[in-house]
Amino acid sequence: MNKSVCASILLVFVMAFSYAQELTISGKIVDKKTNNPIGNVTIQVLKNNIFSVTNMNGEFSIQAKEGDSVEISHISYKTVIVELKDQLIVKLQLSQIDLNEIIVVANPLQDISQSVVINDASKRISQPRSVGHLFKDIKGFGIAKKGAYATEPVFRSFRYEQLNVQYDGGMKVLNACPNRMDPITTHVIPEEIEKIEIVKGPFTVRFGQNFGGIINLVLKNPTKDQLGIHGSVEGGYESNGNNLVIGASMLYVNEKFDIHFNGSYRDFGDYNDGDGTEVPSSFRTTDYSIKVGLNPTENQRLKFTWRQSFGRDIDHAGLMMDSPYDDSFLAGIDYKLKEISEKIQSFSVKVFHSYVDHLMTNEGRPNFMMTNSSSPVEVWTYGGKVELVLRPSEKSRIFTGIDANLIGRKGDRTRIVKMMNGMILPTPMTFVDKIWQDANLNDVGLFAEGKFKIADFTTLTAGLRTDLISTSIHDPAADFEVLYGGIIDDRSETNISANISIKFQKGGFQTQLAMGRGVRTASMIERYINHFNVGVDPYEYVGNPNLKPEINNQIELSFTKNIEMIEFGASIFHSFLRDYITAEVNLTIPRKFMPTTPPVVTKQFINIDKASQTGFEFSLNVHATEKLKFTSDVSFTKAQNEDFDEPLAQIPPFMANLGVKFEEDKYWIALSSRVVARQDRVSASFMEEETPGFGTLDLRVGFEPYKGLSMGAALLNIFDKTYFEHLNFSYSNSNTLSGKIYESGRNFTTYVKYEF
Repeated sequence: MNKSVCASILLVFVMAFSYAQELTISGKIVDKKTNNPIGNVTIQVLKNNIFSVTNMNGEFSIQAKEGDSVEISHISYKTVIVELKDQLIVKLQLSQIDLNEIIVVANPLQDISQSVVINDASKRISQPRSVGHLFKDIKGFGIAKKGAYATEPVFRSFRYEQLNVQYDGGMKVLNACPNRMDPITTHVIPEEIEKIEIVKGPFTVRFGQNFGGIINLVLKNPTKDQLGIHGSVEGGYESNGNNLVIGASMLYVNEKFDIHFNGSYRDFGDYNDGDGTEVPSSFRTTDYSIKVGLNPTENQRLKFTWRQSFGRDIDHAGLMMDSPYDDSFLAGIDYKLKEISEKIQSFSVKVFHSYVDHLMTNEGRPNFMMTNSSSPVEVWTYGGKVELVLRPSEKSRIFTGIDANLIGRKGDRTRIVKMMNGMILPTPMTFVDKIWQDANLNDVGLFAEGKFKIADFTTLTAGLRTDLISTSIHDPAADFEVLYGGIIDDRSETNISANISIKFQKGGFQTQLAMGRGVRTASMIERYINHFNVGVDPYEYVGNPNLKPEINNQIELSFTKNIEMIEFGASIFHSFLRDYITAEVNLTIPRKFMPTTPPVVTKQFINIDKASQTGFEFSLNVHATEKLKFTSDVSFTKAQNEDFDEPLAQIPPFMANLGVKFEEDKYWIALSSRVVARQDRVSASFMEEETPGFGTLDLRVGFEPYKGLSMGAALLNIFDKTYFEHLNFSYSNSNTLSGKIYESGRNFTTYVKYEF
């Protein structure tokens, strides 16, 4: 069997190289209005992704055949698809100014090193419970799962504040809950995500503090391609949990302004795992957003955003409490002025404010009979960015600016103790525990990043960033003050980050070498949490206001190659982590709540001198025909706590994604598989246990009977596999369930959408 597989792979490669003999076709790209040549336009052959870039005279040449379809794109112009012919002249029309994207693949002087854009429409015919589930099949990613709703991405060995997750190029809705019941991925619905942009390390300084990478969730926005009134209605159903999703949108566009309304409702129930065990996982959410865009002139755009999300009756099987409600809003303003002068390419401003009102209680949990616990918590976030893009020459760009994120959190836990030492109290006792201690964390960043075309196919990038950090608490708990000497002063620090990279890009080949220093200040939880269970183990955790910022010195080498029917690529990376923030048991700090319940001591956040991560990712895609495509990728990360001489905790194991998709004009069918290896590199200090490997198989189909109507169905976990992910939390505060939270068993989903 192995010989047959090897022979088949060899045959595919031989066919690919035999078909790779192409002609050289030349052409020119000009502005439709002025007939001026346009430089840095990308011309990409659709069937094999071979591409070329125009010179400053708008001229290009590309290895292809006459009649091949090519996509022609530029950051300032509308993308078009045309058929190639020799001496082709294409006239491009200026596009609407984009305010949401951070990665511009079409332009080497705008693109970000070691970045990728994910846009897989086939996943939209099933209904992910939250945005976190969209990362399940992306190489290098795992999902930290505390329940079916509270999920968020883990990239390589980085998680939580080590990743800079944002909406539309900089806006954020942060968690109010110290257990992260409400991460940023829960405040927007999956159906509203147009694409996911990922920067795979500290390789840019333009988008805020960047320690382990940036995830930009780009939401759907109106374009000027179709004027008038447009809209859509959609709905979906899942059998495992009787889950329902409905949504609608309405859009009006003219040359000067546009308005976009979007709304959705989601009602998810408890699902059954592969053994038929019911997993508490129900929730309801209602979301809506309104976006108004203005185009005062052809080179200006102003956009107003307002969105609200309302969560109700949210179960969190891996945590001590559930959420009766989780409400949030986000208000934002974006402005951009481009092509200001010969030396000034653009000027942009982004400001936003978000708020989360979150309640967690233990009502319905086993310990409610003894103690009634209720924790209303809030978070306010104010942020913004001003950026000026300079164009010293046609072969260079300078990005410079200032950004800020100002965060404040408040909230206490009220405990009404009804039973003590097994005896019912005649009069219940009330206690108030300070969760956030009225904390603030402010970050103001200054940055400059330059991109220089040092040769026809080679681009150099270098950046420098300074973060000015200030933190404080205004209502400290008495025992927290005693632990740190009686008075907890406000803290400030200055952090320096930098990056340098070089990219070579010619035809269908690209290689990049990037080095970056990312610095992250300690989070509010790591600084100020006071005897709460916020980890994967049963310890109480206590914060440390004296933490130093942690540093990621990362180097990454990658390449991609496109040859007619074959696309393949790989990357290898290593991080030298310094002053890494983790937690260790402090035997001198006893457990505060339920002091006789093991473990009877507390974990304290600390810095360790050295840690590291090393790994690789590889992908191979084969276009057997124009309609049939095979995809595959693998990823592996090894992370080590050098001081403790043990693996870092919560690291995704080796993983492979395999798929095949057949696509016709009116329908498509896709089969995908995830194969996850056993994780035997576990952290003893975090009480991790080894996780068995598993494999799953999913089938998805889509059909467009006529223009505007799309229908789909999926059979997920076809073989009803009983399994759990390594990053899943264990059941907490449950009478009937214990051990890790298992994933959903077999699930049939349907989806219908009508656009007009």
